[in-house]
Amino acid sequence: MGPDAEPVLHRPFGAGHPYRVDPDQRHPVVPVLGEPLELRVLVGAGVDAVWAELEPSGISVPLMAVGADELYPAAETAEGHLAAASGARPDLGGRTIWRAVIETVDAVEDGPLRYRFRWRSHWTGGTTEWFEAWPGSWAASSGGELVVDDQSSVVDGSVEWLVTARGPVRMRFAMHLGPGEHVCGFGERFDAVDQRGRRLDTMVFEQYKQQGTRTYLPSPFAIVAGGEGWGFHIRTSRRCWFDVGAGDVDRLAVDVALSHIEPEAHPVVEVAVYAGNPAEVLAAHLDEIGRPVAPPAWVFRPWMSGNEWNTQARVLAEVERSVELGIPVGVVVIEAWSDESTFVVFPDDGRFPDPEAMVDRLHELGVKVLLWQIPLVPTDRDPAGQVAVDAATMIERGYCVRDGDGLPYRNRGWWFPGALLVDWTNSEAAEWWLAKRRYLLDEVGIDGFKTDGGEHAWGDELRYHDGSRGDTSNNLYPLRYAQAYHRLLDDRGIDGVTFSRAGFTGAGSAPCHWAGDEDSTWEAFRASIVAGLTAGISGVPFWGWDLAGFSGDVPTVELYVRAAAMAALCPIMQYHSEFNQHRQPSNDRTPWNLAERHGDQRAIDLYRRFAVLRDRLSPWLIRWAEDNVTTGVPMMRPLWFDDPGDPSTWEAPYHYRFGPELVVSPVCWPDRHDLDVYLPAGDWVDLWTGEPVAGGAWLRRDVPWEVIPVYCRRAAADALRPAFQTD
Repeated sequence: MGPDAEPVLHRPFGAGHPYRVDPDQRHPVVPVLGEPLELRVLVGAGVDAVWAELEPSGISVPLMAVGADELYPAAETAEGHLAAASGARPDLGGRTIWRAVIETVDAVEDGPLRYRFRWRSHWTGGTTEWFEAWPGSWAASSGGELVVDDQSSVVDGSVEWLVTARGPVRMRFAMHLGPGEHVCGFGERFDAVDQRGRRLDTMVFEQYKQQGTRTYLPSPFAIVAGGEGWGFHIRTSRRCWFDVGAGDVDRLAVDVALSHIEPEAHPVVEVAVYAGNPAEVLAAHLDEIGRPVAPPAWVFRPWMSGNEWNTQARVLAEVERSVELGIPVGVVVIEAWSDESTFVVFPDDGRFPDPEAMVDRLHELGVKVLLWQIPLVPTDRDPAGQVAVDAATMIERGYCVRDGDGLPYRNRGWWFPGALLVDWTNSEAAEWWLAKRRYLLDEVGIDGFKTDGGEHAWGDELRYHDGSRGDTSNNLYPLRYAQAYHRLLDDRGIDGVTFSRAGFTGAGSAPCHWAGDEDSTWEAFRASIVAGLTAGISGVPFWGWDLAGFSGDVPTVELYVRAAAMAALCPIMQYHSEFNQHRQPSNDRTPWNLAERHGDQRAIDLYRRFAVLRDRLSPWLIRWAEDNVTTGVPMMRPLWFDDPGDPSTWEAPYHYRFGPELVVSPVCWPDRHDLDVYLPAGDWVDLWTGEPVAGGAWLRRDVPWEVIPVYCRRAAADALRPAFQTD
């Protein structure tokens, strides 16, 4: 680094990563009076020393160089491996991290805490500009207003506001938790159905595999079951944090973010409280936010996909192979279809010589077609290509989300870094974007879109065309994205769908969704079941997952078959595989590839068995989907949803009801020859054997690979049992 290079870099807010303190930011962003404040800078080569100068205190604090391993240590994953979390170790660009911790933030009357950095190098010394931070203190009053439908649910004296000289920037309160109450929901969750004893937040985030407490699809809504029965919804799109009896077993503590960019003088936080059993609570919530929309009937047939199917010949070959093997297929998702110099047209290099003929052939086979999408325009492609022209148009016309300084926002995540993000709150921008894709519906004849990648708006300071900031609109971004594509489908008169992994409260208005990126492991299988159950009870019922995982080594035949059995009995059945750079042997998740990789014909035979079952059940699924929209009761739901007072239902977290008739008990552990199954009270019939079984008890059932335990209410068993005679 020469003397003209910028020696010290500091961004007070960082990149907006919700789970990482960046190497050049302050932490916390809003300092709290009387508590420590950490200041970080990135320092180039040749800098010998850095000091932080603070006003009005006048103190000068030396910064010390810190290793990245100290700030971003490897964490143990659930599988026992050491690995840095996704996005946890940022690229330092050859610089080093220096930091100082101010032990106590002193009182600042009617003004900001100001700080700057003084530095000394081999060549010279200098001082950065002044930065401002508005410290706050927690106060029980003089903040804003908490409006709660049932004030008795709030713990007396628990309401506090973090107030700065500019206004309140955060609030907190606590709700009563009774003994024996379970707290479930909060959007799609991967770690547990019952969140009691845990901490979590509501931030749309792309965690690549092993999601833990992070999620693509959060919601500040929960059902409290096991006691008298109630639920709540924090009516905000801002980030919320929940301590669900982890700190105090009798309290559900809630923190709600307010604006620290443009604080309101008297903010109002509204909390809906619903009374009743789980079905009544969810119905009341959906009455408020809007009922889910039922997808077209074809959604309930088996789906297939592979990221490396990037030619017309390959797509047709894979689908025709399925048909030839007698394996039902109703939908194919084509991911690698677009010319990445435009992202909106098929390539002209011969890979897709006749897309219309391809779609016509797929339709002849009874297969619907979805094409992959992202809401980003890359800026690292051919500067003379169409994608560069689109990027220039977005900047010139103001079609992209903007940064806090008014300049175009550049994607800060690891996927398509630096890309522009289309602003869906700008109707002109949305029309421009969607107009480029109309021909795919009108001329090519596709049936919908896989609306991927809605998680890339980072930073409270972002600006949207409608005047909102990132703190309120970032979580809504994926919902607006999917809704825009649904408007396109509706405008063209097409009974189609989007297939999204991200969303927020109300995501059920734009079906369908899948659980995002997962490895091919038993642990991920169980996490995906949890994701489906929590999505459903949060108002997002038309859900699926990449059965047996889409990433890493191909699953064992046992895992693949067990996952296919469960997927046949969930709202959407589909397999998919990650891009693997055309490596050989193939990592496709087709049953024929699994059979070839493992030398085991059962991958084909048993996948066919469950795909045939799925097709036979599709008339029932269509009926149950309509019931879902009418009643709000999700097709796939935990056992306790119908029987919250039965303590045994809470001991079977991977069992679930499917439709009004079935109880399903997936085999989601390896090497199982039998399984303990809990059946709620009632008269049931084993749909494989026809054996009647009395409910309200546990039973042990043999589980060969060709069987997943499924029990039906006796009254419907005669009608449903023929679907299970698949041999």
